[in-house]
Amino acid sequence: MPEMIEVQIDSVRVHLMTPQRLVVLKQIGSERYLPIWVGPYEAEAITVALQEVEMIRPLTHDLLKNVFGAFNARIKRIEIVKLQNEIFYGNIIAEVDGREVNVDSRPSDAIALSVRAHVPILVHFTVMDEAGIIPEQDVSEETEAVEKEEPAPLSEESTERLSVFEDFLEKLEFDKSDDEDKPDDEGSSDTPKKKK
Repeated sequence: MPEMIEVQIDSVRVHLMTPQRLVVLKQIGSERYLPIWVGPYEAEAITVALQEVEMIRPLTHDLLKNVFGAFNARIKRIEIVKLQNEIFYGNIIAEVDGREVNVDSRPSDAIALSVRAHVPILVHFTVMDEAGIIPEQDVSEETEAVEKEEPAPLSEESTERLSVFEDFLEKLEFDKSDDEDKPDDEGSSDTPKKKK
């Protein structure tokens, strides 16, 4: 198995109950996804670049790209290299005077930069193994588990609670561009979506 797995941005999703956003990366050539929680500012920076919206003045990630260029550093790729205590760690890999330089970065900032620099996004296989999800496989595993156990009938109160959860899930289904109009908040946790 290769150490690094190439992914592409599948979508940027909105969570209506919190200021957090979810960037979903999809493994190239596979139906495996890597969800990463990011702050609204970083999500907007990624969305603006994906939609190629022209800004009057450079945003922070445009500035960062320009700084790399001013010092003759060519951004080659970004990497998501580690998941520790539910926090993702990333690197920006640049080439300066024929040598590679690794710059520590939050994955959200690195992804926003990768869209602007048009460079690959790579994920270490251990991160993908730990936090990646395959929707069909996860659904079939849950179905098998349900078939093995006889579920207890739901009370009326439990049914009402589940309907609230269903409403919440329906609100997560937004178009990729829906988050660009949301207000900015500071901070980003770059933490993974927990698997159930």
